[in-house]
Amino acid sequence: MKTLISIVGTTGIGKTALAIQIAKYLETEIISCDSRQFFKEIKIGTATPSAEELAAVPHHFISHLSVENYYSVGQFEKDALRKLDELFTLHNTVVMVGGSMMYEKALLEGLNDLPESNTENQSKLEKTFEEEGIMGLQKILVDLDSEYFAIVDKDNPRRLFRAIDIIWQTGRTYTQNIAENLKKRDFNIVRIGIEAPREIIYDRINQRVDQMIETGLVDEARSLIPFRHSLALRTVGYTELFKYFDEIWTLDFAVEEIKKNSRRFAKRQLTWYRKEQNINWVNFQNSVEESLSLLKTLKIKK
Repeated sequence: MKTLISIVGTTGIGKTALAIQIAKYLETEIISCDSRQFFKEIKIGTATPSAEELAAVPHHFISHLSVENYYSVGQFEKDALRKLDELFTLHNTVVMVGGSMMYEKALLEGLNDLPESNTENQSKLEKTFEEEGIMGLQKILVDLDSEYFAIVDKDNPRRLFRAIDIIWQTGRTYTQNIAENLKKRDFNIVRIGIEAPREIIYDRINQRVDQMIETGLVDEARSLIPFRHSLALRTVGYTELFKYFDEIWTLDFAVEEIKKNSRRFAKRQLTWYRKEQNINWVNFQNSVEESLSLLKTLKIKK
C-alpha cells in the first residue's frame, strides 16, 4: 500500500521546513492542508512557503484560489483525494502538511455526509454577524455545542457559520455529526507531530507576527480592503488590521491582537491534537532527525 505522511503541529512550529526535508528525503511531493494558504492574495499573513521553499519540492493546494472564491472542506476532500491518486501513480509516499485540523481529518478519515449549507440559516447567521459581530455567533455555538466550541477557530466566522448551520439542520451537535469515520482509505497513514513547550510556541508566534509586519503585512491587508467582507479574509491577521484602517485601533494594538489571537489558535490546535491517539511526536529542536529515524523504523521507502 501507498503511504501518506501527515505533518502536524501548532502554527509557527516549523511544519513547512520539516515537510520539505522529508519530501526531499523520499523524493516525493507535498499536499498542503492549510486552508488559509489556499488563497493567493494573502501570502504574508498566512506564512505561505517562500518561492525558494516551493521550488525545493513540488507543492499542491498553495495559492491556487482567490479570496473571492468559496472553498469548503468537503471540496478539499474531493480535490485532495483526486490529487493523491495522481501522485501515488508516481510515488510510494506523499507528504501532507498544515495546521487546519478539519482539512487534515477530511483527507485522512473522510467526512460525514453532512448537508449542504441552508440558505435561510446562512441569512440568519449573516444578520447576527452584522448586528452582533463574531461574539454573537460564538454565543450561539457555545450554547449548542460547547465541546466543539472548545476547539473551533472562534475568530473564523466560516467555521462558526458551518457548525451552527449543520446543528440547526440535523438536530445533533456538530461534535456528534463529525464523530464517526465513514470512509476507509486505501493508503497507509503516518502522522508526525512537532512538539515544544508552550512558551516556545508562543514566543515563535510573536516573532513570526513581527516578521510579517516587517515584510509588508500591513500593505498586503490594505490592498485587500475591497474584498474585506469575503470569508477568506475574516481571519487572524486581516480582521485586526481592517480595524486599524477604520481608525478603531492603533497599529500597535492591532499587532498585539494578531499575536494574541494567533496564540489562541495555537491553544486550540494543542487541545485538538491532545485528543488524537496516532501522532508520532518529535521534538522541535531535532524534528528532522527524529522523523527520519521514525520513517526508517517503520520501513517507509521512496
